[in-house]
Amino acid sequence: MTDTGTQYSLVGDIGGTNARFALVKQGEVRPEAIEVLRCGDYDNIDSAVTDYLARVGMGEVNEACFAVASPVRGTQIRMTNNHWRFDTQEVRAQFGWRAFKVINDFTAMALGVPHVPEEHLVRVCGGPGDPRRARLVIGPGTGLGVSGLVPLQHGWVPLMTEGGHVDFAPTDDTEMAILRILKARFGRVSVERILCGQGLLNLYQAHAEIQGVAAPLDAPEKITAAALEQADSLARHTLRHFCEILGRVAGNGVLTVGGTGGVYLCGGILPRFLDFFLESPFQKGFEDKGRMRPLLEFTPVFVVTEPYTGLLGAAEALANPEV
Repeated sequence: MTDTGTQYSLVGDIGGTNARFALVKQGEVRPEAIEVLRCGDYDNIDSAVTDYLARVGMGEVNEACFAVASPVRGTQIRMTNNHWRFDTQEVRAQFGWRAFKVINDFTAMALGVPHVPEEHLVRVCGGPGDPRRARLVIGPGTGLGVSGLVPLQHGWVPLMTEGGHVDFAPTDDTEMAILRILKARFGRVSVERILCGQGLLNLYQAHAEIQGVAAPLDAPEKITAAALEQADSLARHTLRHFCEILGRVAGNGVLTVGGTGGVYLCGGILPRFLDFFLESPFQKGFEDKGRMRPLLEFTPVFVVTEPYTGLLGAAEALANPEV
């Protein structure tokens, strides 16, 4: 890539294992020159940035925005699941950037959603929705991310929430038993105790205890694989239940934020079993809201399969004064 520093901005989406970097033309959001670097190969973020810019032949840029999988408060950033620690003001000064924003990774995910091409949106259920209303962005991954987008006349305001930590609300005797089992392990039981990678394992073990059978699988990816292969009825039952609970939680989110603009299911878990998910009880759980059923039936739901939604959101955040 030709060195045209003043024409490009740097964006990043930094998780516990990998850091995705890209360049965007200023005023645009589509990432170019995407590179995925292993965080463990670098002592800190500055060395990763230096290596990335060298890899793509870019001498310098004058602004940057990074989405990080950690809380963002003040200038001190401590990554939750890797060893990187940095001060945003020091990094900005080191590289001479005129502007440097750091935002939470799920805020970036939400901001990226309006820029995801239609071919990376898989419709799950629902009607046309109302584009003038808020959108709900939710995704099971390492945890359960929940955000939202409130439309302005010319853009969006992201909602920075901890919606993954609302109470798990059982709806039948089996779920009451699941609540009792998980409460004995964790004390308070949030929906994230079920709706994430580790949560799938928690749910599988709870169902095994209720049924009085062994739970030999010890990792969420093993449960998913066994369910897809139809090799394990307990795994299949658990994964279907996981999808139904996700539907109920997403429906609750729509009612809470007025999210009839649509629900966008993000993260790396659902695309791994998309066909299974589309045939699962997700829609049943999502729409089962009594007198509010017509509102949920009206609301469109999509699975987001765009792998770089976080980079799109970081690019959007650069020029978004609400972030």
